Parts: sequence; structure tokens; C-alpha cells
Amino acid sequence: MSILTDFKNFISKGNVLGLGVAVIMGDAFNKIIGSVTGDLLMPIIGAVFGGVDFSGFFIRLGAVPAGYTGSLTSYNDLKKAGVPLFGYGQFLTVVVNFVIVAFILFMIMKLASKLQKELDTTEAKKEEKIAEKAPTPEDIVLLREIRDQLRDKK
Repeated sequence: MSILTDFKNFISKGNVLGLGVAVIMGDAFNKIIGSVTGDLLMPIIGAVFGGVDFSGFFIRLGAVPAGYTGSLTSYNDLKKAGVPLFGYGQFLTVVVNFVIVAFILFMIMKLASKLQKELDTTEAKKEEKIAEKAPTPEDIVLLREIRDQLRDKK
């Protein structure tokens, strides 16, 4: 087999395709969480702690380049200019993003586990009903009778 055939077989497997879909969904989910954090939660947290833009909390670790005309209080402008910054506000935003994603994934896994248990219980009940309704085949009944008679002779 050629490398192209091997590669085609590898790509066409369900696991690879499922992984591709998961990566795309994860990227879309990440954008939603970024918006929830950046546009909804962080302004509230920033207002509670005294600042509207949480990413504005940073410590400048180096000099501003000569000729810099941007704001000295803008994290993004200073970072673009190459100023070394200790961006603890930005870090906190990323941590909040992580906690939100982790909590949502926890809730999804918990729900999936609950649904799986319900499905397993339903399947077990169906199997029990099928087993109860199905008559024992005649050959099994005959074998059981022979077994019982042999046991009685001993």
C-alpha cells in the first residue's frame, strides 16, 4: 500500500473525523466563553475591584521605547510596542475563562453520565422483559430434565 492510501484510510476513520469536529466546536465554544468573560463577567468584576477594564491591571517592567505615542495605561498598546509587562489582570481573565470552561464541561459530563445511567437502566429493563417473555426452548427444557434425573440417581 502506498503512503497516500494509508493516509486516506487514516483520515477516513471515524475517530479522526470526530476529533476534527471536536476541534472546530471547541474553537467556537472558546469564542463564546471569551465573550462571556470579556464582555459580561470581567466588566462586573472590574467594577467591583475599581477598574472597568480588568486587563488594564499590569506592572510595567521596562522602559517605554523612545517615540512611543500611545497610552501609558493601555496594556494592549504597551504590549504592541514591545514593553515588558507583568499583566496580572490579563492572567486573571484567562483564569476566569478556564474556570468557566471547566465548570461547563463538568456540568456536561455530569449530565452525560446521568443520561448514560438512565439509558443503561432502560436497556437492562428491556432485556429483563425480553428474557421473561421468551419461552425456554424445548431442547433446554429436555437437557434440564436429564440433568435433574442424573442428579437424583446419585
